[in-house]
Amino acid sequence: MALARQNTPAARDALVAELTAPGRPLWARELAACTLGRAGDPRAFETLVFLLNHRDPPRGSAAARALLRLNDPRTARAAAALADNELRTAYALHPVRLLTALRAPESAPTLIRVLDRILASPAPHWQVARACVEGLGVLGDSRARLVLIAAREHEKLRPAAQEALRLL
Repeated sequence: MALARQNTPAARDALVAELTAPGRPLWARELAACTLGRAGDPRAFETLVFLLNHRDPPRGSAAARALLRLNDPRTARAAAALADNELRTAYALHPVRLLTALRAPESAPTLIRVLDRILASPAPHWQVARACVEGLGVLGDSRARLVLIAAREHEKLRPAAQEALRLL
């Protein structure tokens, strides 16, 4: 915690050591990675990506904020890969929101694919689907029109889909 409060090169080096030290608890790695990310230190990137897709929502949220501040050019590609992973759809909320905030070339195509896949699923992940719908509205990409029309057919997504279509 003391290292996280400092903003010196020595403190950042010590935080990097926390990321790789054997036997360190996850909370310590998380604190170190988020602190480094907020400081713009690229050495936190891999740990932040790991935390972005964590099953614990607060960890994913903190990692997304740190990755956004980190401004690493690899972030959009990593977030797209996590969001698009069919086996991890339940944990894709923060990667989807991060893609929206990044407004990267990968953002809209990934959100379209994820939303399309969720809508076709027998057990949809509505929270992730809603984040995709809202993100597509924010991004304003006309390629999303068809999937947003399909989303409008689902009662849980209808208001958000109508708003996203209006924004297109």
